[in-house]
Amino acid sequence: MGWEYSEKTKQLFLDAVHGKPGTHLGEVENPDGVGEHGSVACGDALKFSFRVQRNDEDPKKDVIVEARYLTFGCTSAIAASEALCCIIEDRKISPIEALKITNADIVEFLEGLPEQKIHCSVMGAEALQAAVFDWAHRRGIKPSELGVDVATPEEDEGRIVCKCFGITEPYLRRKIKELNLHTIPEITGAIKAGGGCAKCHHAPGGLQDILDDVWGKTAPPASGFVPLVSLGAPAPQPPAVGLSSDEELSPYRLAKKIEQLVDTSIRPIIKRDGGDIEIVDIKGKLVYVRLTGACETCATAGQTLKVLVENTLKTQLGQDIRVIQV
Repeated sequence: MGWEYSEKTKQLFLDAVHGKPGTHLGEVENPDGVGEHGSVACGDALKFSFRVQRNDEDPKKDVIVEARYLTFGCTSAIAASEALCCIIEDRKISPIEALKITNADIVEFLEGLPEQKIHCSVMGAEALQAAVFDWAHRRGIKPSELGVDVATPEEDEGRIVCKCFGITEPYLRRKIKELNLHTIPEITGAIKAGGGCAKCHHAPGGLQDILDDVWGKTAPPASGFVPLVSLGAPAPQPPAVGLSSDEELSPYRLAKKIEQLVDTSIRPIIKRDGGDIEIVDIKGKLVYVRLTGACETCATAGQTLKVLVENTLKTQLGQDIRVIQV
């Protein structure tokens, strides 16, 4: 069963993928600002670019006249990116003013998003911020002159907390405060951290430790929801399934490792977006799979299989693994 999207969200998505005039899927030629956010490896990535009408006297008064995006993602990612471009062009604003657009503005424009898809709106706002930072650098404007608190890419670098999605501790701390996130499910819903293998949930220095440090260990979650695993021992960790360089597996053992890897590292990510994956057959190093649920009819299902499923299996089990959709 697919997600319940608003009619406006569905229409924006359909118009974009069909290239209807006035939509924004693509890249700006000779852009004045370019920003990226997300990771193709985790299934969501966004590249945002814009062109400005320059103000020769004061670059801070440049006005964005064209905005476009390229995204690897689902219906929500495409619709949210369309919404962001529409908001910017309709308001006829400067890049600095565009920084005031929040993920909440994008969700409102779309007339709502499923809670599990809020991260798509956050992704657009983050890519916009990166593009504005790029524009400011090109125009000789210091970050301190932007008038808002903008994190530079360097400031978000640091220790990786969520290895599944490559999310660092500085970025986590910033988004926890900006989005008022108080629980691990809220973090996962907003920025996907912790939505894969779950190892980072209660590991030392993981999501719960960071939440405790930001809000105080004794402070109750804003939502009133306490994850069950937080009441007892840390969440169980899935066993490693990678191969050593000199390990040669029988077809039976290889199939078992493929099944284990799908269950522990791939299925949780796909289920996070409302879908699932079924292994239909394994013949040697050919893995026949079927996507189900919301992913079954997703426009990027083929990319999901290639980039997420096949690349994950290749990384862990060898480059000659092939995934075939049935």
